[in-house]
Amino acid sequence: MLLLSDLPTCPGLFYGSQARDGVLSRMRIPGGILNVQQCWSIANLVDRYSIGCLQVTNRANLQIRELHSEIPSEVWQDLQELGLASRRVEVDQIRNIMASPTAGIDRQNLLDTRPLVAAWDNYLQTHPELSELSAKFSIGFDGGELVSIRNFRNDILLVAKRRLTNSKIIFGLHFNGVETGIIIEESQCIVVLASLTNAYLEYTKSQPRIDGKKPRLRHLLADWGTEKYLEQVEKNLPFALRQEAIELFLKDISNNSCGTGILPVTSAPNGNLGIHSQRQSDFSYIGIALPLGKLESKQLRNLANLAQNLGGSTLRLTQWQNLLISDIPNSQVCEVNQQIADLGLHSSATRLDSCLVACAGSSGCASAATDTQSDALAMVRDLAQKLTIDRSINIHFSGCEKSCAQHQPIDITLVGIQIQQKGETIAGYNIYAGTKDLPFGRQIFPAISVAEMPRAIERMLRVYQRFREPRESLGEFCDRWAIDKLQKLLNPENH
Repeated sequence: MLLLSDLPTCPGLFYGSQARDGVLSRMRIPGGILNVQQCWSIANLVDRYSIGCLQVTNRANLQIRELHSEIPSEVWQDLQELGLASRRVEVDQIRNIMASPTAGIDRQNLLDTRPLVAAWDNYLQTHPELSELSAKFSIGFDGGELVSIRNFRNDILLVAKRRLTNSKIIFGLHFNGVETGIIIEESQCIVVLASLTNAYLEYTKSQPRIDGKKPRLRHLLADWGTEKYLEQVEKNLPFALRQEAIELFLKDISNNSCGTGILPVTSAPNGNLGIHSQRQSDFSYIGIALPLGKLESKQLRNLANLAQNLGGSTLRLTQWQNLLISDIPNSQVCEVNQQIADLGLHSSATRLDSCLVACAGSSGCASAATDTQSDALAMVRDLAQKLTIDRSINIHFSGCEKSCAQHQPIDITLVGIQIQQKGETIAGYNIYAGTKDLPFGRQIFPAISVAEMPRAIERMLRVYQRFREPRESLGEFCDRWAIDKLQKLLNPENH
């Protein structure tokens, strides 16, 4: 039963977290894939116990905000039978298993990771002792897709690669975004992950809490180092881990029909939007924009019906807070796109409301200095009347420096602050751009009020579109300029 008191700080489905706007419950969707029956049940749940709205997160979870009453145990049992709730409550809060939203359908797919996601989820759910791990423990599987998750930070990530020596597909092992050089056969993945996890569990049992929290895997790596960690892991494996020089085996080989070489990895948060051909001939998928990841229950029902009638009967949630309908016969693509528009949604990667990423903001989080969600939507409404964009960009709103919604800089990041102006305190943002100077990029505009913020972003977009080089992203454009010259270029008095 969901208890509305004594709630943990990291929300799951059975036990939510108290936010400013009410109780927040988070539903793990391993690999981000939902079938039609699951979609209907989720829509019914939020209509009955919440305000009828959901939000896709940056780990392809579904969040239910503003829960207003306790959910009885029989509802949880129904969700467990549908595969929407963990069979073991203890492990429900461990982070969602991440995989590409185009697993199994991507034109560059080297290996379908969906069976591995299911196998690892089953391992988690049959080992309740893993509840002793940090709830932020995260595993990802990248099958070499064009829509890749390699840029997302996971504690452990397995990346499919084709070996140069014999063209065999293997996985490279990454810790916190760093390649280890260890290669793993597909048949070895689950047993290696189990040994990695158990070694981390033993470490957790022997260590004190850090600032009141369970140690993360990064703490183990900082303490032990990668070599010692792998030595401990290997003690519990029936085979030796193999390491090869990275340059000898790390090479993507595309499976596109033209055979023209390696396709670029999709790193833009909205690069999966629009209509795309699948590896299955005569089928396509459509990526649908959900501004700030928000989805009404009636939209979820209608999208599920659309997927059942004209697609593959599944919806795929993405780490970019959008969703996909896959397995659409090419002859039906125009009809599906029109029905998406009829639901008040769209699939354009170059509409400004497709470009947004934002945390909960001050309406939902006590740490936030600004109402990021409202500010972001107000900004795009203002800018949509003044300009258009012709390529995808990323505009990230963070209510504080924790940067919960996006952990790496891409194009523009706005960090909420409180500004002293004429003797009063008002909300505002420091505005950063590009990928230099982590964690947000380089600061372009300090202490811009919420009222002035849309004009500052408008200047950045207009200057970018006027002076960019061919195929240059906004982040690359900003990185190319010396900071003083960039700030001078963006000064409205110079235009």
